[in-house]
Formats: sequence, C-alpha cells, structure tokens
Amino acid sequence: MELFSLAGRVALVTGAGSGIGQRVAVGLAEAGADVGCFDLASSAGLQETVACIAAIGRRSLALVGDVTDGETVEQAVATLEAGLGPLSVALNCAGIANAAPAEEMQRTQWQRMYDINVTGVFLSCQAEARAMLRHGGGSIVNIASMSGIIVNRGLLQAHYNSAKAAVIHLSKSLAMEWAERGLRVNSISPGYTATAMNIRSEVADQVKQFEADTPLGRMAQVDELVGPAVFLSSKAASFVTGVDLLVDGGFCCW
Repeated sequence: MELFSLAGRVALVTGAGSGIGQRVAVGLAEAGADVGCFDLASSAGLQETVACIAAIGRRSLALVGDVTDGETVEQAVATLEAGLGPLSVALNCAGIANAAPAEEMQRTQWQRMYDINVTGVFLSCQAEARAMLRHGGGSIVNIASMSGIIVNRGLLQAHYNSAKAAVIHLSKSLAMEWAERGLRVNSISPGYTATAMNIRSEVADQVKQFEADTPLGRMAQVDELVGPAVFLSSKAASFVTGVDLLVDGGFCCW
C-alpha cells in the first residue's frame, strides 16, 4: 500500500549490525528506502546488512562509529546525505543490556548503560533532527523496551529499566519540541524478543519463563518489529507523534 511505502526516502539505522537494528534496516529497504547502516567498527554483521539491502535493489552505506560520540554521529549523517540524499527517516536501535544486583553494581556499569542507551539515543536524535529540520521534517523512531514501563520479574537490571524509561520520555519530549516543524518522534517498546541480547547468559535459564509470562506464549521474532518500524516511519503514521508503541505480545496487560 502506498501509505506504508518508503520509496524515495533515505533512512539511517543505528545498531544496524545485529538484532533488531539489522532486521529493521533491511525492512526499511524492503519498504523502498535507501538506508545508511551505522554501527561500531567491531560489528561483524554490518557488512552483511549492507549486502542484504543491496540484494533487495536498494542503495546502502556502511557507517562506522560510536553513538556516544556526537561528532561521529554528525559526520555519519553528513556522509549519508552526501551519498544517498536528504535524511527523512531514522531508527535508533543501538543499545546494550546486562544485569547486576543494584547494591553491588559498579558505577562504571551504571554509567556505560546510560552513556549508550540514553545519551547515545539523544546524540543520534540531535544529529538526525538537525538534518531533518533543514529539510522540513521527517520521522525518528527510538527503540525503547517494555522494561521502561514494567519491572522484569527475576532480572536485576535497575540501570537498564530506568534507561529505557528515559528513552520513552525523551522521545515524547523531543516530539513535542519538534512537532510544529514537521518532525515526528516516537518509540517502540518491544517485549521479550529472540535476539542475542535476550538470550545472553544472564537470562538464558529464564527464556521458558519469559514465554510462559507472555500472553501470546512466546518471544517475538525480530521480523515482528519491522511492521511497527515501517508504520511509524511512513505516511500511515502522519498524525502519530509522541507515542510509545508496545510490541510485547500482551505482556503489559497482565
């Protein structure tokens, strides 16, 4: 449908080398966008993402950097626009997850979580918005988590939960700041999703419980984040801003 088409659009996806970011980057290309794929130099999957997009017949660029370095993100946006055209869609998926008891957590662990999952999202939004506002607007979507709304039973991750809550409210705040200038900002809060992040050693023994606690009886597949991402990036969501879209299999209804 034309409403959901991203034909002629140029997108940037952070965290595009793995997990949700990789699948969303390819999904935006499937919807017609040309896509800049941003991730760390150490990301083994970044070139794979670019190759998948090329196989679809869309243009793509591999952009290397760290979301905690604002100048690097600014340069990535400039490189993207020079190579593919004016930026109008951004999906900020870069993030980390880990766990530790709050009373034992080192400040360095707390700070790194906030540096990547909150400051990195803000710096990405800032660089993307500077470009989009020059062009008359666009759409930014930040990947948050249902952990920003609820506390995950059995997971000791006060730093992660509070950081994702910050992403949700940051997205709403930026949406209100930029609404009159044609720039929409929303977030997506996935539930338990079958990525490396959610089958890491800290939670491997709890996967069955995750699935049992989810009304749909399973974790999400990364493919199931593509539809929400395309929707919020497209004309279909032209009157949607400041929204946190739960994609949690009904988890937060309990």
